[in-house]
Amino acid sequence: MSQDRFSVYASVHFLFIKGNEVLLLLRKNITSDGLYGLVAGHLDEGETVTDAFVREAKEETGVDIKSEDIKISTVCHSYSRHNNREFIQFYAVCKKWSGEFINKEPEKCGDIKFFPVDNLPENIVPYIKDAIKKVLDGVNYYEYGWKDGE
Repeated sequence: MSQDRFSVYASVHFLFIKGNEVLLLLRKNITSDGLYGLVAGHLDEGETVTDAFVREAKEETGVDIKSEDIKISTVCHSYSRHNNREFIQFYAVCKKWSGEFINKEPEKCGDIKFFPVDNLPENIVPYIKDAIKKVLDGVNYYEYGWKDGE
């Protein structure tokens, strides 16, 4: 008898850091429309986490990064009540890249710019605001969305 195994979604989130600022993208025509988030995306089948970071950076912002410049700092096991899904989210810091940041997905992104980490916009995805703080505070692992109020 065959039994289906549990599956979980995996995503990558980039904190591009320049001095005391972090790069944010304004989401448009997608979930959390009108809120700022990080450069992010889901892993594709057969893709490593590092490869997903490299791909997403190029697809969304046009910059090139090297795998050795990706510093995965935080992992989050999250639950989304919005779509009743579990995620493993990898958060990485990148302070070195080549190229200029441009909006490569204008159908999904209304704005792309750096914000001071101590003065993030009010219209930011709540779990992203929490994640930025966790990364900057050196938290290696946490859980989000399992309790009421998250």
